[in-house]
Order: sequence, then structure tokens, then C-alpha cells
Amino acid sequence: MSDYLVIVESPAKAKTIERYLGKKYKVKASMGHVRDLPKSQMGIDIEHEFEPKYITIRGKGPVLKELKTAAKKAKKIYLAADPDREGEAIAWHLAHSLDIDVTSDCRVVFNEITKDAIKESFKHPRAINMDLVDAQQARRILDRLVGYNMSPLLWKKVKKGLSAGRVQTVAVRLIIEREQEIASFEPQEYWTVNASFQKDNDQFEGSLIEYKGKKVDLSNEEDVQRILKNVEGNEFSITKVTKKERKRNPAPPFTTSSLQQEAARKLNFRAKKTMMIAQQLYEGIDLGKEGTVGLITYMRTDSTRISETAQLEANEYIVNAFGKEYGMNEKRKEKKSAKSQDAHEAIRPTGTMRKPNEIKEYLSRDQYRLYKLVWERFVASQMAPAIMDTMSVDLNNSDVVFRANGSKVKFPGFMKVYVEGSDDQVEEKENMLPNLEEGETAYSKDIEPKQHFTQPPPRYTEARLVKTLEELGIGRPSTYAPTLDTVQKRGYVALDNKRFVPTELGEIVLELILEFFPEIIDVEFTAKMETSLDDIEDGQVEWIKVIDDFYKDFETRLEKAEKEMKEVEIKDEPAGEDCEECGSPMVFKMGRYGKFMACSNFPDCRNTKPIVKEIGVKCPKCEEGNIVERKSKKKRMFYGCDRFPSCDFVSWDKPIARKCPKCESLLVEKKQKKGTQVTCTGCDYKEEPQG
Repeated sequence: MSDYLVIVESPAKAKTIERYLGKKYKVKASMGHVRDLPKSQMGIDIEHEFEPKYITIRGKGPVLKELKTAAKKAKKIYLAADPDREGEAIAWHLAHSLDIDVTSDCRVVFNEITKDAIKESFKHPRAINMDLVDAQQARRILDRLVGYNMSPLLWKKVKKGLSAGRVQTVAVRLIIEREQEIASFEPQEYWTVNASFQKDNDQFEGSLIEYKGKKVDLSNEEDVQRILKNVEGNEFSITKVTKKERKRNPAPPFTTSSLQQEAARKLNFRAKKTMMIAQQLYEGIDLGKEGTVGLITYMRTDSTRISETAQLEANEYIVNAFGKEYGMNEKRKEKKSAKSQDAHEAIRPTGTMRKPNEIKEYLSRDQYRLYKLVWERFVASQMAPAIMDTMSVDLNNSDVVFRANGSKVKFPGFMKVYVEGSDDQVEEKENMLPNLEEGETAYSKDIEPKQHFTQPPPRYTEARLVKTLEELGIGRPSTYAPTLDTVQKRGYVALDNKRFVPTELGEIVLELILEFFPEIIDVEFTAKMETSLDDIEDGQVEWIKVIDDFYKDFETRLEKAEKEMKEVEIKDEPAGEDCEECGSPMVFKMGRYGKFMACSNFPDCRNTKPIVKEIGVKCPKCEEGNIVERKSKKKRMFYGCDRFPSCDFVSWDKPIARKCPKCESLLVEKKQKKGTQVTCTGCDYKEEPQG
């Protein structure tokens, strides 16, 4: 018989914690929630203050029975679900199922699964925080009221299987509005003028910035020629030299949102994958002799706060590894967002001394890459700023002024470990200018005007959309990954070249919701609702009042929509070819994994086939088929012969419609950081990368 029973959410976590606590403790897993609202009905008594009707989740009976048996044998039960609203709700549901007094000191929380953190947390058990539980209940009830009322309406008026939700509908709106911006965008012409200069044996570049003391605005070629005709000869006088020292601070440690963004940029991970692997690292990895260890702190957080203990350990590592000058000499001010709940620390390694390379053998490839990202970001965040030497030089010829800028790293600081990525893929490169002084002369070798056109705003990548939702206060750290997953599964948006594009279905659904339920997709309204949930958590407002205030108007709109919303028929788009099995026209249909072709004679004929896109290249293997784009099971693009399986030619790199000038073999385009490079598949022939 164990003296104490500890209930956590997952078996991996149970195994780790049981080892730390010793023989007197038995640790069992609830496998997440044991009770929830029923799937087959609303499960909310609207007439009686929105009282939720909870039932044991199907399949959880045996788990609950095992927990009850263990509970009878224990002197004391501790509920140690995750340290967030949902974890608090899981603990509350368990307390209800196991007849535990919620006001007793039954709840234990910890931000990291390490021996010291676990033992310390068990010294400070507390009662279940009902404000946190109520905030989670309110979110669940709000989403149920919206989803279970609006979804059947969409099934009736548009198509079976659709759904509507508070956060997902706003996400779809952002994607559609961005597409509308792109469609209505009118490019504006503008010009830049760059020049190559020489002084003695040194060459450097400069750009036209000023004419007759005014900043230049070059909107057409006439503007360019009007200014350049004033340049006399190729002598430019150096009129101004500015040298400065600039500090560059490291990025703060990861929050849930910034981890998802950076993992997308640097590791090409989807938000869902990032959270799944982070959960594994948090719950514990078997490190051989060291046993099972939680490698990172809790991964659902909006705070960049770091404990003093972690700061001291990081500084010790940094000073030993790089030298005292690389340590953080002054305490960096933490930028706390007004929307941040600051309930937990930032995401960091549980031990700075546990270096990624030293535990690589115990991790899968993806676990290692994500752990390395978290470790490097955290260590860099605790390091000294980088110091850059910058230099700016103005060159004048007849009041036509060019400016050359240069910079170099004087002291790398945090950059020795890690530099934050960018959505725009702009890298800060060293560009040192020669030693130039005011009054000296430089000579222009080549002045090159270039025509440009303004570009529309970019489509959302997962990283950009997560960042935008966070900035707008829509949703919370735990909601981003499932939200992005849901809008794709419902067929409202699709990914094209890793960027979201809306589907016709998404546009139709959004238009209907906008007409009858404008507040559901209003960005400000949704953000205000998140604030109301935070107020419930802080004990400032009753959850029933928040739900009641929302439902009064929502119910009225629902009744109006039932009567006035017109049925929409989504016609299948002709595919332009006939079915090879029955001769009927083929049509495009939207499935769970995107568009596909199907026979219009369904259900009598069930022929379907994927949509293939020809790239205008003949198959180099069979010389009869055409190369088409295909997607692997993991959604990675590859290229193959359209005569498959008769011809098995495949290539990850895109073939192009010309042969190698050296050996006549197939040329392909390889994507690299510097751009796309054409290389030969049969010899060492390569062309210069094209940006």
C-alpha cells in the first residue's frame, strides 16, 4: 500500500515523477480529461444559469475505475495535472470523480519536471483554484454555445460537416481579408539608383538618397534622369563620415507563440508538430544512466520571465564556456505584454548544463532539433549584447548625394550562440567600408538605376498568423495549433507553398457568418472576450455573467438566421476531362486533404484521382510521359512521371526543360538559402544561384 497517490495527465510524466518522489508515492495517469460535455448533445442547461452537464468520457471508464481503486488504498491524494486553466479543470473533474474535497490541499503544480522542482512543489500543496476552473469552464461553454448552435445551421444551409468557432472563424477572416488585399493591390512604380565607388584600391557600394538637400522620391525613369543629368564627371567628394557603435540585444526566451514561429522559420515545423514534440520534451526523456528527465519547462506560456536560479546557472555556463565578458553584466528589463497572463516562466531548458550535443543520442532527430532551438535561444537571451561598428558615408557631386553604409561585428556577444530568425528572410551581413575621411575624393565606376514595383502584403504563413493572432489578443497559447489544424480540416483554407489561401467554401461560410453573426468574427469583440476570460481567472467577474451577456444577443441573431439565411448550393467545378471508367465529366471536389478529382456520376461511379500539375518537362527516363508535381504522405512536394507505375522516375528537385550543356543530362532546380540553383544530375555542372 502506498501512502500517497499522485495523479498526472500522461504516463510519460507519471514515470518521471514516480522516480523522483520515491517508494511512498504511487503515480498514475488520468490520460487527460476523464469528464467532458457530451458529444451527442449541447450538454448545457441554458434555462438554469448555463449549468454544464458533464459525463465520463467514452473509453475512460477503466481508467477511472483503476484510479478509484488506487485512491481507496492511499492516505492522501495529490492532483498534479498541468499548471494551466485546462490542467486545473482536469484536477477539478478528478476531485469530483474521486470524492476529493476541492478546498483541501490536494493540488500540486510545477513548471518543470526536475527532481528539485517536483520535491519543492510537494512542500506547497494548495486547494483547487476555482477561478481558474471557472475561466476554463466559461471558454468551453462559450465554444459549445457557438459551435453547437451555428454548426447545424451551416449543415442545413450550406454543407454537412462544417463547423464554426470563435477563434477559428477570426483566423479564417484574417486569411480571406489578406487575400482580398492582395487581389485589390495596385503596384506602384519606384526606382532606386545604386553606384559602385572606388577609392585607391578599395571598392564599395552606395545608394542615391538626396538631391539639393531633399530626400529623393523616384517614381519613374524621368525622375531618375532629371537628377542624374546633374552629375558632372565621376568625382564624388566625401562630405560626411559618421562612425557609431551600436548595441544589439538578444531575443527573449521563448513563449508558446514565439516557439511556434521560430520552429516554423528554422525547422520547418507546423505549429501542431512543435507542440507535440515540446510536450514530449516537457514530460520526460530517458537519458540512460540519468533516467527519465523533463528537458524543458512547461510549453504553454505567454511570459518571458526567468527564475533567478535558472539565470544564475545560465550565467555560470556562459562565463565558463565563453568568458566573463559574454555574461549579462546588467539585468535586462523584461518586456511584459499587457495581454500576458504571466502564469509561468518562459520556455527554457530545465538544466543549462544539459547541452544538446551531449544528449543527442537519446533524442529523435526532431526532439534534438527542437531542444537545441530552446536551449540556444535561452542561453543567448542571458548573454551580453552584440556590439556592431557602423559607418555611414555621404558622397556628393553637384548636390547629388549617395550614401554608403557599412557595419561589422566588433563583439559577437549572444550572436556566438544564436540569432533570431525572420519571416522576411533578411539576414544582417557584414559590409565593412574602407577607411574614408571627410574631404577625400572617391570615383564612381558604375551608376545603375533600377525599376521596381511595390509588392502586395504577403499571404500568412503559420508563423505569421500565430504572431498576428497573438498581437490582436485572439486566443491563448494553447489554442493556436488546434485552431490552425481545424480551419484546414474543415476545408476553409488550404496551404499553398506553406502559405494560407482561402477556399471558396471558406469565403461562403465567412460571408454568411459576417451577415448574421458579425460579433463572432469581429477581432475586437473576440479579443475582449479573451480579456473577460482573464477577468474570471482573476476572480473579478462571475463566469455566468460573462456567458449570459454574450448569449442574450447571440440567441436573437440565431433565431433571425434560422428564418432568413438562404441555402447555398456549392456547385462542383468541372475538371475539363471525362471519367475513364464511365465517361461522365470529372469535377473538382474539396476533401479533408484538399482538392481532388471525382466522377460527377457519384455514387454510381466512385472513380477519384489526385489533381496533377504538369511542369512542361518530358520524362527523362521513359521519354514518353510528362513530369508532374506530386505530394508525399507528409505533404512534401516531389516530381514524377505521369505514366507511373509504368515509369518510376521521381525527383525531389524540380526538373527544368533544358539539358546540361556539359553532359546532356537532366538539369534540376535546387533550393538554397541564397536562392535557386540549377545543377546537373549527371555531372558537376552548376549555375549561379538566382535570388
